[in-house]
Amino acid sequence: MHATPQANRPHITIFGRRNTGKSSLINVISGQDIALVSATAGTTTDPVYKSMEILPLGPCVLIDTAGIDDDGTLGSLRVKKTREVLDKTDLALLLFDPFQPISSFEMDLIKDFKQREIPFIGIINKIDIGEVNKASLEKKLNLSLHSVSCTTGQGIKELIELIVQQTPSDYQKDTIVGDLLSPGDLCLLVTPIDKAAPRGRLILPQVQTIRDILDHHSMTMVVREAELSQALTSLAQTPRIVICDSQVFKEVASQVSESIPLTSFSILFARYKGDLPGMVNDLKAVERLQPGDRVLIAEACTHHRQDDDIATVKIPHLLQKKIGGDLDLNWCRGSSYPDNLDTFKLIIHCGACMLNRRQMMNRIKMAHETGIPIINYGLFLAYVNGILDRSIQPLMPKSLPEV
Repeated sequence: MHATPQANRPHITIFGRRNTGKSSLINVISGQDIALVSATAGTTTDPVYKSMEILPLGPCVLIDTAGIDDDGTLGSLRVKKTREVLDKTDLALLLFDPFQPISSFEMDLIKDFKQREIPFIGIINKIDIGEVNKASLEKKLNLSLHSVSCTTGQGIKELIELIVQQTPSDYQKDTIVGDLLSPGDLCLLVTPIDKAAPRGRLILPQVQTIRDILDHHSMTMVVREAELSQALTSLAQTPRIVICDSQVFKEVASQVSESIPLTSFSILFARYKGDLPGMVNDLKAVERLQPGDRVLIAEACTHHRQDDDIATVKIPHLLQKKIGGDLDLNWCRGSSYPDNLDTFKLIIHCGACMLNRRQMMNRIKMAHETGIPIINYGLFLAYVNGILDRSIQPLMPKSLPEV
């Protein structure tokens, strides 16, 4: 991996009406011509993402969006895409054209920011064009505004300083597994190499976990499940923890002593990206399922499907075997949720390695606000294999919910 994954960077999104200068702002902040700039309203259609570094903040993602006031059939689709970006936004930049009257579009965005607890910076652009009554605008909005010119660069340096100051420090948790380790501890990772494994590399959660272990001055040994037994007998040091792919939970648990903590990458990511205790509690919903109930299997990435795919083959098979009948199974992939969440009895979500933490937490919140329980792949597989308590014990040792 040559760069910090996008999902591990704070997401800073530029919002505003058409022709306020959003694309010009992302270009001037990044120092590159990333977004197409035009005097024609509605030039930006889909959100534009730029991974970059803002020092001393570090790696981040800048997002340019379509005008929130776009109209027509296509315009409404663009606005929908813009609003979806709110789910992943850690810091919002709301851009105003001081020569246009304030509208309900901006006021609705400010309301959304506050309801979602998204920190935001109000920005006046185009101060090079003419005199701006900043105090009057601030009074109308009840909001402090920062003045810039994307044409001359005036105020941009100060804006970047504001971005650094106001980007939340808790946009992600500090560690995946490091808080469970002491320097010199050995972690044994079991990573199957099957048809779904990308050629020439490990999958993202495995790579990130290895890096987290190294960052905490601990050691790691990586094996396939076929070599696990040999690895355990050859080790001079007992592993502090064994972490495996959830798909080989049963096989690994049968070989690893009960005295050695065991969990999976997916369960670690339920804690790192989401709400592990809440998802453990929601596992109770599996027992309440009846044949014919609607279940949503949600996957954030869009990899090519394999014959033994976990989302479309393995989990459906185990779930329907557990229930004792056919379910109405549905799938969604990518960054969007279906609109009809209230029709489902359960959501089974992937580990969310491709989502930032705010987006995953928003997905959990949306499900719970609709009254729908949500769990993830790893927790479900631990549950159906009878090793749930053991797999969450390293992460929730003080209070195991009864499932």
